[in-house]
Amino acid sequence: MRGPRYPSLYQINTRVWLREFGRASGHPATLDDVPDAELDRLAALGFDWIWLLSVWQTGLAGQLVSRNNPECRKEFLETLPDLNDEDIPGSGFAITRYTVHKRMGGDAALARLRERLARRGLKLMLDFVPNHTGLDHPWVEEHPDYYVHGSEQDLARAPGNFTRIQRKHGDVLLAHGRDPYFSGWTDTLQLDYGNPALCEAMREELVKIAGQCDGVRCDMAMLILPEIFERTWGKPAEPFWPEAIRRVRKKVPGFCFMAEVYWDLEGTMQQQGFDFAYDKRLYDRLRAGQARPVREHLLAELDYQDRLARFLENHDEPRAAAAFDQSRHEAAAVITFLAPGLRFFHQGQFEGRLKRISPHLGRGPIESLNEPVQKFYERLLAVLRRSIVRTGQWRLLECIPAWNDNQSSEAFIGFAWEDADGARLLVAVNYAEHASQCFLRLPFPDLGGRRWTLTDLLSTARYERDGDELKTRGLYLDLAPWQHHVFEISGKSPSQATARHE
Repeated sequence: MRGPRYPSLYQINTRVWLREFGRASGHPATLDDVPDAELDRLAALGFDWIWLLSVWQTGLAGQLVSRNNPECRKEFLETLPDLNDEDIPGSGFAITRYTVHKRMGGDAALARLRERLARRGLKLMLDFVPNHTGLDHPWVEEHPDYYVHGSEQDLARAPGNFTRIQRKHGDVLLAHGRDPYFSGWTDTLQLDYGNPALCEAMREELVKIAGQCDGVRCDMAMLILPEIFERTWGKPAEPFWPEAIRRVRKKVPGFCFMAEVYWDLEGTMQQQGFDFAYDKRLYDRLRAGQARPVREHLLAELDYQDRLARFLENHDEPRAAAAFDQSRHEAAAVITFLAPGLRFFHQGQFEGRLKRISPHLGRGPIESLNEPVQKFYERLLAVLRRSIVRTGQWRLLECIPAWNDNQSSEAFIGFAWEDADGARLLVAVNYAEHASQCFLRLPFPDLGGRRWTLTDLLSTARYERDGDELKTRGLYLDLAPWQHHVFEISGKSPSQATARHE
C-alpha cells in the first residue's frame, strides 16, 4: 500500500457534516456543497485519509425501526433534547444499496468530491458492511436465499433475533444481523455466508465499491470468519476475506482494507489480508488507567503494531473529552498517536466535544469549544506532520527505578523515534494518578562526549543534559500525574557545550 508507513485518518459523520453546511447556506447540502476551504483545512491538518461515514442508500423500513425504538429514542434525546423525527434518518449501517444516498447527490457527487480530495493528497475511505443488509434491500425479494432463515420455533425462542418479512412472492422468516453475544439489530437482516452465491455477490459488491473510493472500513469484519459465523448460526461457512481482498486488489492495486475487529482477533484479520485492524485492546487499557498493561501491549512485534488502527474515540465509543479528564486525555493521546500504526481521529475530537452522536442520527448538538483540548491537539498534530513519526523507526524504551524501593518507574511509558537523517524524538509519559520518577534508557550510541538539548514540542520546556550521564544512567524523569514530554533531541559538539542550563 502506497503512502507513509504511519498514516493519519479522520472520520466524518457525513450526514451531520452536510446538515451543518446546509444550516449555514440555508438549503439542504449535498457532497457538491462541501466547501473547498473545508477540504483545504483537512489537508493542512496533515491527514492522509478521510473516512466518510454513512454515505450509502438506506431505506424507510430501517428508518421506522430507529424512530420507533423506545431505547434508541431515549438515547437520541440525551444527545438532542429538541429531537424530532427528521433528525433520525436511521442507521447508516442498515444499507439497502451500495449507491450514494440520493440526498447526498448520488454517485456522481461522490466522484466529484473524491477528485477534489485527491487534488489535496487525501484518500477516501467508505463503509462496507459484510454481515447484514437493511430490511428492505432488493435481495429480500430477488434472492431470499442470501439470508439466514429461521423457523417458528426460532421466532418463539428468540423473538429479538428473527422477524417475518412480507414479500410479493411470499412471506419469509429471516434472522436479524447480530454477533454471538447480543440480540439482533432489528433494522437489519443477516446474510448467509454458508451460501457460496451470497459470498460471490458480496465480493462483486466490494469490487464495485473499490471503483468509488481508495479504501473501506469493514464493519464488524470478524463476524463472517467461518468459526465466528458457525458459532453464531450453527452452520458452516466458507472463508470470505482472502479471496475478496485478492480480487479487489487485482483490479485496484493498493486498495486499503481496515477491519473493525474485537475479541483479540486483530492478528487473525491481518492474516486474512487487512492492512489495518482496530486496536480496541490499547484503548481499553488506556481507559483502565494502568501503565503496565499498556506497556505490555506495546511489546508486540512491530510488524503487528504497524497494522493496528489506534484511536481514542470513534462513532461507537464515548467522546474522549468525556471519558478522560484533560490531563489524562493528553497522556492517553500522546501514547496512542505517537505509537506505531494508523492514527485514527474522529470528527469533534479536536474541539473537545462531549456528546457521542449515534449513527442513527442526522444532526449533532451544538456544543461549546473546549479550548484546552483544541490547543493540545493543535500541538500534537504539528508533531504528527513531521516525517520522523510518519516514516521513521520506533522503539519502546526501558524505564529503570530512580532509586531503590521506588517502584513508581512502573508508571512510565517511554519510546523513541529516529529517522535516516538523524532526527530523534523521545516520548515519555507518567501514566498514573501520582508523581513518578525513573531513569529512561536511551537507545542512541553516540550520546557520550556531547551536550544535548531536549526541547518539548508540546510545551515550553527545554533542558540541557550531559551526554555521558545520559549514556550511562539514562534520562532522569520526575513527572507529575499524567504529565508527558515529547522531546526533540539535538546535540552539541564538546567545543560548543560551554554551559549547563536547567
